[in-house]
Amino acid sequence: MSDTLSLNPRESRLDWLMLVALGALMLIGVAFVYSATMASDTVRVLPLLNQPWIRQLIWFAVGLGAATCIVLVDYHTLSRWSLVFYWATTLLLVLVLIPHIGSMRFGARRWIDLGPFSLQPSEFAKLSLIFLLSHFLSRPVDELRQPKLFFTALGLAALPFILILKEPDLGSALTLFPIALVMLFVAGVPPRYLWRVVFGATVVISLVLGDILFASEKWQFIKLESYQKRRLQVYFGLDFAPPNATEEEQRAARVEQRKHTYNVEQALISVGSGGLMGKGWRQGTQNALGYLPRAVAHNDFIFSVIAEETGFVGSLTVIGLYTVVLFCGLRVAGQARDRLGKLLAVGVVTLLFSHVFVNIGMNIRLMPVTGIPLPLLSYGGSSVLCSLVAAGILQNVHLHRRYY
Repeated sequence: MSDTLSLNPRESRLDWLMLVALGALMLIGVAFVYSATMASDTVRVLPLLNQPWIRQLIWFAVGLGAATCIVLVDYHTLSRWSLVFYWATTLLLVLVLIPHIGSMRFGARRWIDLGPFSLQPSEFAKLSLIFLLSHFLSRPVDELRQPKLFFTALGLAALPFILILKEPDLGSALTLFPIALVMLFVAGVPPRYLWRVVFGATVVISLVLGDILFASEKWQFIKLESYQKRRLQVYFGLDFAPPNATEEEQRAARVEQRKHTYNVEQALISVGSGGLMGKGWRQGTQNALGYLPRAVAHNDFIFSVIAEETGFVGSLTVIGLYTVVLFCGLRVAGQARDRLGKLLAVGVVTLLFSHVFVNIGMNIRLMPVTGIPLPLLSYGGSSVLCSLVAAGILQNVHLHRRYY
């Protein structure tokens, strides 16, 4: 009788290795949000509940509660609500574009201001897409060979992509297609379909970049916000001055270029100045003296703060913890009891990997600046909540895994 109970998936233990890695990331996140923000005199005098590190702790508590609820409900039950989740987040993506509902910050309308906190619908749209695609693709492989189903799946990803792009939030929008393509591949869609999409996307991206970076503004077919174009110019190392610019225009362009390259240059200096062991917690001069802009040090560029204060060893530790989480997620996918569980786990792993790769890449200038948060380390309620819910999904699939 005891042997039978021990083989019951509902009696199985959680993936403790993943939980330890997640717990370590949360502790690091709170410590370095504190370090990044308490260097500012303005933040230090705020009431305790308004200080970012305290608010981050509150979001961790809320996120852990949400993750626990996710773990307690069988993922098959949750997947039956996937269409409701999808259309609810799509509605939020529409609402955020409406003036007086979506709040405008830094030239983008990405948040719904709810008073004590702000909601970023694009973060929740990623999770709802994972749930819907998992439900949609967990059908016999023979059916997935039909072109109609393949294009339907792409259409499900294209709708939130277009709405998020309108905010504009190019970074978050671009994370949707890696998630969709990897899930389609794992589901068993014929590779020739996927290669055609990848080839077509590569051609389109090349044409878009050529249009944005090299065509004159008068003849540009695709219009981006000026800051988005500047970010691409910074990433590709292009001169801001137009061809045949006068000396005065060149001087103005150099000033503009220094302004737009400042953040990424200071982030790179922060990473490099940490050396092997770092300068010590709260001893980073780039952050303390404000060279790394305080408006972004605790969110987009939190990795630079960690790298400066803990050095190569600390940076490697952070990457190692993410690697543990991702490999645990892949193990969960491999042990899943059915295709639905496998696709959910693969979707979550792809989401987390995309965020980690892009965010750390932009901190070391391998990727353009996109504003994608680093899971559990960057400050932000929606990001923290969705990261922990994603971890809860992995634990849910692990809890109900098959036994050999």
